[in-house]
Amino acid sequence: MNVLVVGATGFVGGAVARHLATRGHTVTGLARSGEAAARLTAQGITPVAGDLPGPPGGRSEPSGDFSGPSGDEPGGLSGVSGTGQEERGRFEAVLAAAGRADAVIFAAQPDPGTEERAVAGLLDALAGTGKTFVFTSGTGVLIQRMGGAWSEDSFGEDDPFTVEPLAARRLGVERSVRAAAERQVRSLVIRPGLIWGPGDHGHLSMIYGSVAATGAACYVGEGLNTYSNVHIDDVVRLFALALEKGAAGALYHAVAGEIPNRWIAEAVADDLGCGTRTLTPEEAAGVWGDMGGLILAGSSRCRAPRTRGELGWTPAHTDMLTMIGEPRLRNLADRPT
Repeated sequence: MNVLVVGATGFVGGAVARHLATRGHTVTGLARSGEAAARLTAQGITPVAGDLPGPPGGRSEPSGDFSGPSGDEPGGLSGVSGTGQEERGRFEAVLAAAGRADAVIFAAQPDPGTEERAVAGLLDALAGTGKTFVFTSGTGVLIQRMGGAWSEDSFGEDDPFTVEPLAARRLGVERSVRAAAERQVRSLVIRPGLIWGPGDHGHLSMIYGSVAATGAACYVGEGLNTYSNVHIDDVVRLFALALEKGAAGALYHAVAGEIPNRWIAEAVADDLGCGTRTLTPEEAAGVWGDMGGLILAGSSRCRAPRTRGELGWTPAHTDMLTMIGEPRLRNLADRPT
């Protein structure tokens, strides 16, 4: 299958692109610079020069959205300067590449407005073709503001929930993707949980980093809140299965385990020989920033019954604490390895 990956220079998109290439797919990836193109080429991925559509009139937009896959990065897709005509031309190159592909995977994490425009443009380009479009969302759309408290709520793929306002735009994109199945697009959504593994930037990294900032491994409130997690290797296997067997209009969860944040902090403290510390939400914002503090105080528990049943996906990695003690994590705490 000829697959275009939008976000192939990011954490999730890059891992997905490399995995698909090893499975015999012909993979192309969006590159907005010569440097990005060289990196993709070195990994056996054919680069496509282009970019996503910028804001109307060239105005900048705040990201302000935490609903993407935790640990991902923008993937080198936003912030290109140029005239409106130049920007349109760069996105038209992406649309042309999508037209040549059998499937498009959108794994970028740009600002919400760019995401809305890009996804709408790609779906319009694919309408009536029967081609596959996979949108990478995240279980952050399910987040609850808990202040570090435990939540009994755990959501399956199509369970109803109350959306946090900051995630409303991402949920709207999800719905537009699923609705495109009615326009003869084999469109589907994958929501990874908190992603861990080599190169991640998730909760473990943040809690190790809190030691450098405060001298202790930190959590918020009681620290009983939890965010369902998944290893990057299991994520990429799910993408491959979704390409092969996913149903048009479907939503799939990539989640494998969960652990309260206080337990993570205690494991980090044991590794570094330091103490733990509880933070108020205000203190958490000072340590991790407003968005990081919100995420570390929230709960996003979910399950994957449809994903496991329809696709036969079974995660191989379920214990995020196996990463405790990795040198790259210890370095975040300014501790010797």
